[in-house]
Amino acid sequence: MFTPINYSSNPKERYAQLASQIDALLLGEPNVYANLSNTSAVLNQFFDRINWVGFYIMDGEELVLGPFQGLPACIRIPLGRGVCGTVAQTKKGLVVPDVNAFPGHIACDAASRSEVVVPLLKDGEVFGVLDIDSPELDRFNEDDLEGLTQVVTVLMKHL
Repeated sequence: MFTPINYSSNPKERYAQLASQIDALLLGEPNVYANLSNTSAVLNQFFDRINWVGFYIMDGEELVLGPFQGLPACIRIPLGRGVCGTVAQTKKGLVVPDVNAFPGHIACDAASRSEVVVPLLKDGEVFGVLDIDSPELDRFNEDDLEGLTQVVTVLMKHL
């Protein structure tokens, strides 16, 4: 059963609590989509000032929309295109303070102004990406990227 918790105000402690909560929630569940769905729901509750959170999963040379919370989204993103495609290609997470300044940005939701994307790596290969958008400029920072990388590491133990 999921029980919301009061998170610490310290970013490192908050993300450690979040990772622990996700780990406990996914424990023993073998279904990939159930685990991605619950993780996106927990992240949606965890963050304020966001308008989309979800996953894109690798399928050949493109990312395909997976479980998410928010408005309908782009279904397919070519590898190397936009923020998500770039992260999938480079295997490195990105914080984008202003998506309109990112070369080749794909505007799935015109309201999105900033974004953080973290690769999901399985045995060194890209399984997909975690994507979180905000309608605010400069919403995410390096603490978010570091903390979400920790969360994704925990998630990948369950996929």
